[in-house]
Amino acid sequence: MHQRSVLRVGAPLIIAALALSACGSRSDTGSGSGASSGNKIAIIGVMAPLSGDLSALGLGIQHSVELAVKEANASNAIPGWTLQVEPKDDEGKPDVGKNAATAFAAEPNVAGVVGNLNSNVAQSTQPVLATAKIVQVSPANTNPTLTKGADFKTAPKRTYDTYFRTCTTDAIQGPFAAQYMFKAGITKVATIHDKKAYGQGLVEAFTGEFTKLGGTIVDAETINPDDSNYQSVITKIKPMSPQGVYYGGEYPQAGPLSQQMKAAGLNVPLMGGDGIYDPKFIVLGGATSAGDLATSVGAPTDQLAAGKKFLADYAAAGYKDPAAAYGAYSFDAANSIINALKVSLKGAKDVASVRQATIDALGKVSFEGVTGHVAFDQYGDSTSRVLTVYKVVSGAWAPVSTEAFK
Repeated sequence: MHQRSVLRVGAPLIIAALALSACGSRSDTGSGSGASSGNKIAIIGVMAPLSGDLSALGLGIQHSVELAVKEANASNAIPGWTLQVEPKDDEGKPDVGKNAATAFAAEPNVAGVVGNLNSNVAQSTQPVLATAKIVQVSPANTNPTLTKGADFKTAPKRTYDTYFRTCTTDAIQGPFAAQYMFKAGITKVATIHDKKAYGQGLVEAFTGEFTKLGGTIVDAETINPDDSNYQSVITKIKPMSPQGVYYGGEYPQAGPLSQQMKAAGLNVPLMGGDGIYDPKFIVLGGATSAGDLATSVGAPTDQLAAGKKFLADYAAAGYKDPAAAYGAYSFDAANSIINALKVSLKGAKDVASVRQATIDALGKVSFEGVTGHVAFDQYGDSTSRVLTVYKVVSGAWAPVSTEAFK
């Protein structure tokens, strides 16, 4: 997103978040505390929206990291060290995220951070954590510029060697959606985005591939992130007779947009990226969301052996909130940091003095995770490019196609 990106949490976990966890409190989530065991402490931070409209996603990220740390501590993954999780609520806002990153940068025991959910928030946290040499692994950011810079299409350049992600990018996800729609016979599409980094990047990538295939963008519109009435945009699009609408943004706007489209007689599927792949999209869109489409990174978690185990372990841990869309990617993000710390913390006297070693080790991690093989390329991007198209069927997201993007 979000950027939204090797395999994704499955559709069955569709219940909404029931309660908010305490933000900013630490937990070792293991079998014993560092103090009682005599171990040194290393903190893995979490930055995600733990309150507000996107809290269901953020809390799933937090608890999945907690599960990874709990398992690592239980197995004594890093002898002499106990890991702790420290979550901070970024509220899905760049300025709040920057404050959270600044707080982490001031803590000498912070060994790495999992987050953010939103690409525009990550834009504000990247430089802060990079200055402190703290590794950051996002389970959900999909904007290509975060790893390859503003000229990612023509002159990719890595700007922050501390930043990695376990998800694929909009440069892959947008074209994947374009190929699916075009092959399905949808050759005339209107696009809408919410002016945020995630939505705009997704639409640009979609448009480039769709027109290359021979499709026509009949209209391109934008909305404001806080809009709730989309009649003016729908009124512009409807006379163009599109066969589908591609939306760049997230479910709080996409659900009502879909509902208002159908109510106005624009009875065509709305398709979006992983930002709308959430059960709340269907709740907000109502019965008329049937047939709407979304892409998401990876294969459905509940269809993978490792994914089924992850979901079972998550349920057994008793978290109040579902793992949601990015749980599996967050679990793998945390474990990528843990695998790096196995190297950098060996024989280390403290966390801060080996942060460069942690950066170096993270770039070399390679292991079989919940989402597939976890490894990073020279830009910090995931080496996996598997994606899935989901369709709203009988009031739930159902996978219809899983492929490796080529």
